[in-house]
Amino acid sequence: MTVNLEVAEGVGTLRLDRPPMNALDVATQDRLRELAEEATRRDDVRAVVLYGGEKVFAAGADIKEMQDMDHTAMILRARDLQDAFTAVARIPKPVVAAVTGYALGGGCELALCADFRIAADNAKLGQPEILLGLIPGAGGTQRLSRLVGPSKAKDLIFTGRMVKADEALSIGLVDRVVPADEVYTQAHAWAAKLAQGPAIALRAAKEAIDTGLETDLETGLAVERNWFAGLFATADREIGMRSFVEEGPGKAKFL
Repeated sequence: MTVNLEVAEGVGTLRLDRPPMNALDVATQDRLRELAEEATRRDDVRAVVLYGGEKVFAAGADIKEMQDMDHTAMILRARDLQDAFTAVARIPKPVVAAVTGYALGGGCELALCADFRIAADNAKLGQPEILLGLIPGAGGTQRLSRLVGPSKAKDLIFTGRMVKADEALSIGLVDRVVPADEVYTQAHAWAAKLAQGPAIALRAAKEAIDTGLETDLETGLAVERNWFAGLFATADREIGMRSFVEEGPGKAKFL
C-alpha cells in the first residue's frame, strides 16, 4: 500500500510509503482519502500524525502520470484530488505533520492540512507548480494564504521557490523546527498528549476555529456558542470541572 495507518497510544500515524520520493499519484491520493476517513471513524484514533518517513515527506504529484492527462481527464480528476486532501483537513481530531526532507507541491499542500507542523532542520517546503505552467490544485492557493497571509503565499506560489526550515518557521509555514532525527518522535509526543484530552471538546475547538476562518465573525461566534453550550452535556465536561474543583487545574483524566 502507498499509505498506511498505524495506531499506537491513541495516535494514528498516516504514513506515506511510495519510495523514493512519496510522489502523490492517483492511487496514493485515493488511499490517503480512504485512510483519513477511517481515522475519522475509529474511536481508538484520538490524534493523527502525517509522516513520510525519515528522508522525505512528499516531493509532490507524480508528474509523469499527470503529463499523460489532458484537459478532460483533469476536469474529471481535480475534484477527487482536492477531496483527498480535504478528507485529511477535516479529520475532527488533532493532526500534526512531521515534515522531513522535501514537502513540495502536493506534499506541502498535505502538510497544510494539518493543525500543527513540526519540520526537520533540513526540510524544504514550497509550491513549485508555476514552474510547470500550473498553479497548486490540492488546496495550496487557499490554505497557504490563510496560514501565512496572501503576500507571502503569492511570493511562494508566483516564484515556485523552496524555503528552508528556518524561513518556513519565520513566516509561519511550520510551527517548530527540530533535528531531523527527532521529527517523528516529537510529532508523536505532541499527538499522544492531545490524545489524552477531552475528545469532543477538541473536536469542537477544531471545528469552531476552522469554520470561523472560512466565514464571517457572526457566524463563527454562533458556531462557538453552540459548541460551548453543547459541551455541557458531555461526561468530559463533568470530569474536567469536578477534577478542577477537587484537585486543581490540569489533573483531569478524560475518557
